[in-house]
Amino acid sequence: MPKFSVCIPAYKSRFLAECIQSILAQSIGDFELIVLNDCSPEPVSQLVGSFDDVRIRYYENEHNVGAVRLTDNWNKCAALAQGEYLVMMGDDDRMEVDYLEEFTRLMDDYPGLDVYHCRSMVIDDEGRPLALTPAGPSYERVCDHIWHRLNQWRSQYISDFVYRTAALRSRGGFYPLPLAWGSDDVTAYLACADKGIAHTNKPVFNYRSNGLSITSSGNDLEKMRANMQYARWLRGFLENYVPHESEKVVYNTLSGQQEQLMRRRKRYTMTLSMRSNRTAKFWMWYRHRREFGLSFRDIVASAVKSREQRKRWSN
Repeated sequence: MPKFSVCIPAYKSRFLAECIQSILAQSIGDFELIVLNDCSPEPVSQLVGSFDDVRIRYYENEHNVGAVRLTDNWNKCAALAQGEYLVMMGDDDRMEVDYLEEFTRLMDDYPGLDVYHCRSMVIDDEGRPLALTPAGPSYERVCDHIWHRLNQWRSQYISDFVYRTAALRSRGGFYPLPLAWGSDDVTAYLACADKGIAHTNKPVFNYRSNGLSITSSGNDLEKMRANMQYARWLRGFLENYVPHESEKVVYNTLSGQQEQLMRRRKRYTMTLSMRSNRTAKFWMWYRHRREFGLSFRDIVASAVKSREQRKRWSN
């Protein structure tokens, strides 16, 4: 049994070879690489076949799952995984050469946890650095993790987490939300609810920010529906969670402010949406305001923020 299962649910081929190369080049070789082709019309099969490495295990879906049900692919990969720990990679992202080595060190420092996390470097299409995600504490409990994330003081992606495979499966796998919009958050919360989470501030993961990613793509209404399900999950979790003595203050704050925090997440989703076709998207959100509990002020504030962001980028 390998120590790590690195999984790629693959559909896009543009950066897939670079992604695979970054995994095969790891300084620690005790891993398997699972590639699951989601019936892509692009040359995914040919690209994977060009690599001659016994650690690669290749699979194909019989039918396309699609982006809305992306967690179905994540969970199929998790079911195929034989490693003690699991990493879910995006098909256009990449690892630094010491990704697995750094997580092994983190596990030695904080043994027995069910989830570990690293800082990330955001890169562009050419692989040039754009930004670093915020640093985190070496260890924290779940309420702190939720609090910082919902206040948007943290940026994180599915691939900067490493999960203990058996524990992930015992909780039902990756939490299903449309477009996996927030699935990485909720899955991490569940994984650290009992034991907490350890972070390394060494940026050993590279997240590629481009127009093909879920974060940048359309499906705006599905993202907002995911936010609504996220809010329901959070409400149920906080109602049933018994906080550790050290996190009671944060727990009480979360419980009292969860509605405001989720409203902030809704505004963030609309701001991303209105980066393009702002006028059309403004009226789309206005038409759906009752479905999502949006106020006119929420929509205007998101439009203003999206315009400010575009001005900064153009400068």
